[in-house]
Amino acid sequence: HLHAFDTATRPLVSRASPTMRFSVEGVEVFFPYDRLYPEQYAYMVEMKRALDARGHGALEMPTGTGKTITCLSLCVSYQLAHPECGKLIYCTRTVPEMEKVLAELRTLHEYIGKALGTETARMLALGLSSRKNMCIHPKVADEGSRESVDARCRRLTASWVREKKLEREARGEAPADEADGKELESCEFFEDFESAGEGAVLPPGVYTLHDLRAFGRTKKWCPYFLARNMIAYANVVVYNYQYLLDPKVAGLVSSALEKECIVVFDEAHNIDNVCIEALSVNLRQQTLDNAGRSITALNSRIERAKQTDERRLRQEYERLVNGLAQQGVLARGGGEDALMNPVIPDDILREAVPGNIRRAEHFVAVLRRFVEYLKIRLQSTQVEQETPTAFLSHCAANAGIDGKTLKFCYDRLTSLLKTLEVVDMEEFNALSLVADFATLVGTYSKGFSLILEPYDERYPNIPDPVLQLSCLDASLAIKPVFERFQSVFITSGTLSPIDLYPKLLGFNPVSIRSLHMTLTRDCLCPMVITRGADQQAVSTKFDMRDDPNVIQNYGRILIGLAQTVPDGIVAFFVSYSYMENIVSKWHETGVLREIMQHKLVFIETTDVVETSLALDNYRRACNCGRGAIFLSVARGKVAEGIDFDRHYGRAVVMYGVPYQYTLSRILRARLEYLRETFQIKESDFLSFDAVRQAAQCVGRVIRSKADYGLMVFADKRYNSQDKRGKLPGWITTHLREEVLNLSTDMAMQVSRTFMRAMSQPFSHEDNKKSLLDQSDLDRIAKEGGYTATKQLTARTMAPQIMINHQ
Repeated sequence: HLHAFDTATRPLVSRASPTMRFSVEGVEVFFPYDRLYPEQYAYMVEMKRALDARGHGALEMPTGTGKTITCLSLCVSYQLAHPECGKLIYCTRTVPEMEKVLAELRTLHEYIGKALGTETARMLALGLSSRKNMCIHPKVADEGSRESVDARCRRLTASWVREKKLEREARGEAPADEADGKELESCEFFEDFESAGEGAVLPPGVYTLHDLRAFGRTKKWCPYFLARNMIAYANVVVYNYQYLLDPKVAGLVSSALEKECIVVFDEAHNIDNVCIEALSVNLRQQTLDNAGRSITALNSRIERAKQTDERRLRQEYERLVNGLAQQGVLARGGGEDALMNPVIPDDILREAVPGNIRRAEHFVAVLRRFVEYLKIRLQSTQVEQETPTAFLSHCAANAGIDGKTLKFCYDRLTSLLKTLEVVDMEEFNALSLVADFATLVGTYSKGFSLILEPYDERYPNIPDPVLQLSCLDASLAIKPVFERFQSVFITSGTLSPIDLYPKLLGFNPVSIRSLHMTLTRDCLCPMVITRGADQQAVSTKFDMRDDPNVIQNYGRILIGLAQTVPDGIVAFFVSYSYMENIVSKWHETGVLREIMQHKLVFIETTDVVETSLALDNYRRACNCGRGAIFLSVARGKVAEGIDFDRHYGRAVVMYGVPYQYTLSRILRARLEYLRETFQIKESDFLSFDAVRQAAQCVGRVIRSKADYGLMVFADKRYNSQDKRGKLPGWITTHLREEVLNLSTDMAMQVSRTFMRAMSQPFSHEDNKKSLLDQSDLDRIAKEGGYTATKQLTARTMAPQIMINHQ
């Protein structure tokens, strides 16, 4: 719901004659608009050089300068010029971002079709998401959570369910009762897709999730499995980070991708955190209790299987003896892709499953012992922190389970669930989490830390034990991506300081650059407020954050802006608790009442539905001219995913420096690891992480060069070069001396001057002064000696299978 507020980011250019063909160092680039920003051209040059060198890149480009279409134009044009080049794998964080990318790609594809003819421009591009976003089965699609949709889908598509149904139909048996009938239901869309066989293909074109669902309804084919099947034949695939970074999902979806692929991680400023989350597991008491119940259920299923179909268990045992856990037992077919290995494939050696867990009943006994051991560990009243090696030796001494046995837990559980023909995976979620934990702890000795916390430090009287296996090294999850693919790019509007990312992610980019924004007029005005009108310093530092003067001065900033700035204002706080505290104090002191005389106030909460409603009403208040203020939290959903473009965000205030919770033991363990392994100082990393979050928040207001907005950094610490210097270059170039170290009254004067300047008429013609047209690009190519571009042969980009089944 949150993303209904998004708007597509694209270059501000006239669409009267959207035709641009120009040379970027010898590669003919097709661009679907009639003007290009200089930074877009520079971005294309950097990307092209990295592709030529078959290396990786890290590129920062200001928000609102058309990064998506620039990247797509260069990559697709490069694919046309270099037939040996593989797919473009474009990774986004959210579904709305994916839809934006595919919409831009469709515009580009239409233009290339007009320029070269449909035969040469023929291509297949598609988006892939979870079953929940793609399912068209009326009953399954109505399920609430993603897990329920997955479980219901598997219940209808698992090969053994379908086999049983066919056997019954062959014998002419009717269902004994309603439950029996439900158990043998099938999905007509999946059945039709399967029966179509090799004929189930997508014609060339660009397909959003909506298009795939519509195509599926027309053909009566399952869009999810169709899209999964077509990845092998597509030229461009757009999907979520997890499909490449999370080993459990990547092994399922991305295993068939060729080495020559171009991989782009867009909005990658938080990619290190995504990598770490992909390999981290938390276990609580409730998880272990549920896992215990699952083990009991497994035992009874094994006993039932022994009585009814012992052959299956015996065959599985024989396969495991032959060491085929990776190939035979876990080979996927049809729809039952229930579980995948949580470990990077190279880290699981192709060795036979240990003898003590080959038999189903022995394996379940080991699992039960391991769960009981974890329950005893959770009873500790002291905080414990140890390495995986120490945990393994303790586990071997007290539970009699060694590291090799644990390493194979996930594979063994997958094999067992498949052998027992389990379709309702929701029942075994907790147990698979325990197996995930066991496999990770049994595989990695470095880059991980185990932390047992008996209670949350913020609520020391409430026992809430949690055992956390925390990945400390972001490079572990992304390393296979860099090693496997020829060119991988991380790109975002906020990647500063850019030289820290190769260290954190463990790669050597051949192209690394932070691009500046070329502007005809200064449409963004960042400023640093260090004190109130009473000359009292303002900051959210721990020793100052509850000071009544600071809270009052923060209120005066918002009152002043509400009086000065038209339409929408967004304010970001460092945490939910701090925002609640400040708002309640403002309410007591009458500040809130004064603000509401000028604008309505809406607040983000931890509830997604409430926040969606607040955003919708905020937008309506801006549309009707009443104006509004949206109070939000850095690192929250709104800070990451919502654009406050045009009149929805004419000013943004960042109250304080959004540091992580520095008492977190996981964070402290990661800081220690970074210091010892990469020689990154703790203070440097904390400042880098806080400032990138702040930059992400303030960057929400500028979504094109026709946009304008104030960026207010309300904390005295932003005045120091240590913090300010870590902001992206396209912001720091505007942080001149006259907008630093301001008091609230001086800041309001700067705001009024800026708003007056922005209210002057501004036409697209004025903006064209900072744009490159066809003649400029031809001149640049000529000066570089690239007059003749490589002749494009009338070849088809889309694979042969497309033509055969047209």
